[in-house]
Amino acid sequence: MATPLDADALDIDPLLDDPATRIVVCCGSGGVGKTTTAAALGVRAAERGRRTVVLTIDPARRLAQSMGLSELDNTPREVPGIDKAAGGELHAMMLDMKRTFDEIVETHADTDRAKAILENPFYQSLSTGFAGTQEYMAMEKLGQLRAGDEWDLIVVDTPPSRSALDFLDAPGRLGSFLDGKFIKLMMAPARVGGRAGMKVVNLGMAGLSLFTGALNKLLGAGLLRDVQTFIAAMDTMFGGFRTRADATYRLLQAPGTAFLVVAAPERDALREAAYFVERLAADRMPLAGLVLNRVHGSEAAALSAERALAAAENLEDGGIVDREGGKVLDRDAPSAGPADPEDGSPAVENPGHTRSVTTLGGNEKTETTTETAERTIAERTVPDARSATDRASTHGGTPDGDGDTQGSDGGRDGDESRDSLLESRDSREGSAEVREGSAEVSVLAAGLLRLHADRMRLLARERRTRDRFMALHPDVPLAEVAALPGDVHDLDGLRAIGERLADQPRSAGSR
Repeated sequence: MATPLDADALDIDPLLDDPATRIVVCCGSGGVGKTTTAAALGVRAAERGRRTVVLTIDPARRLAQSMGLSELDNTPREVPGIDKAAGGELHAMMLDMKRTFDEIVETHADTDRAKAILENPFYQSLSTGFAGTQEYMAMEKLGQLRAGDEWDLIVVDTPPSRSALDFLDAPGRLGSFLDGKFIKLMMAPARVGGRAGMKVVNLGMAGLSLFTGALNKLLGAGLLRDVQTFIAAMDTMFGGFRTRADATYRLLQAPGTAFLVVAAPERDALREAAYFVERLAADRMPLAGLVLNRVHGSEAAALSAERALAAAENLEDGGIVDREGGKVLDRDAPSAGPADPEDGSPAVENPGHTRSVTTLGGNEKTETTTETAERTIAERTVPDARSATDRASTHGGTPDGDGDTQGSDGGRDGDESRDSLLESRDSREGSAEVREGSAEVSVLAAGLLRLHADRMRLLARERRTRDRFMALHPDVPLAEVAALPGDVHDLDGLRAIGERLADQPRSAGSR
């Protein structure tokens, strides 16, 4: 497939080989092969000598299956089957949101306070399903992996759709949550203490009586008490949350991080990709390029859709375009009759045409000239049904003991005529079989041509969509990955994806 003239090729191998590259973040909408791309990058980086870990935030299990692992959890697991000849290795893990939150509490709180937090009902709900918690915990886990300095390269597979950029918003949202009036109100008793603190809280609760009444009916009478207890226990940890989140955000802006936007050559997917590109630029995040997955191609691209359809229609019409007379031969116009041969003998009608024959009763019936021709040949060449003796006496021959006529060629002439008639019929039947086989081949060829026309229309649509994106973002390097015939479900498939990512044209032209 042709590469846009104004698009630079994305160099994957130099990006993965560069020791300064420590984090690669794959983001994009759902269903575009983002998880597969992240896994393929991890495999290629490991087999090129880097100690790599792939962190997936996507809850799908495809990553574990493609890497031959029974499951992934919050702990990096080594992937078997990786070629370690270059000195690298590959580990993979899946973010466990609750377990990550528990680890933070256990690390940054004393034993008694940690126990109180972990047993708090509001915390248990927050750590498993609160909006934005997954993205914030991903920031925490990424910060932990990077701070340990154990890995040469961390490849991050973000959640699908625009929530992938919630990954970037997590620190800001957390700060807004911690600085909100509701949190400050809930933290007041812990900060003031004693009866004075309780009076402040009672005054605040009076102002929220209608709101708290509705929550009590919906979620239970102990909700606010659980929230207040949780916030009081977490008070000393909130500053650490904000500090670590801000540090990870700055890490994502650092030169050692590279963002890859993953998309498919479809309008909606590239619209999301454009949103990601613009948002990353606004947040000053380092964008490495765009990976365009499942790009279709054809080895017969020189045959356009229009020409393929025209050829298919010609085959379906019995090769009408190839006839000298075009469709004239198919018309039902009356024929002027056959011309007399040059030897002066009477003309014989072409077999296969119909004519009217008047019977003795005056009625007309229609019969084919094929039948007439066969009967005429029989009348002219086959002797009448007389006895052998009569035929012999007529022609001057005598029958032998077997009833055959000797001294005359009449019997042999009759046999030869019958053989000729049988051979003529066999020839017509053979010709019919040939025509039937040829018709089947034509139908098959026409179907293949129509499939090719559909493929060429798909290629044209993908090319227009891609070129529209590149016209808006000409400075984004591009890597195209040709569509595979099946799903990727093992390391060999991931290696094939990695090779296609790395095998990009160095200049504009046809692939």
